Amino acid sequence: MEELIKTLKQQIIEALNLEGLTVDDIDTDAPLFGEGLGLDSIDALELIVLLDKHYGIKFTDAKTGKAVFQSVRAIAEYVQAHRTK
Repeated sequence: MEELIKTLKQQIIEALNLEGLTVDDIDTDAPLFGEGLGLDSIDALELIVLLDKHYGIKFTDAKTGKAVFQSVRAIAEYVQAHRTK
């Protein structure tokens, strides 16, 4: 799981062009939106594309996406359980 978390952090940095951030700068359990990493709705769309492209995960409803994008750990747990790639 830790390797997946590290990979996801790197993919997030690259997909969202978070220049100046490293994997170690992102708190695994911090919120991704709002006071945490400070992502917005455009970033959420980029994360959806990232998960589809790298892990074959598609979201069918907003409620699921909102729960999954709480933190990097939440994303990793969802990927581990639902990945098709």
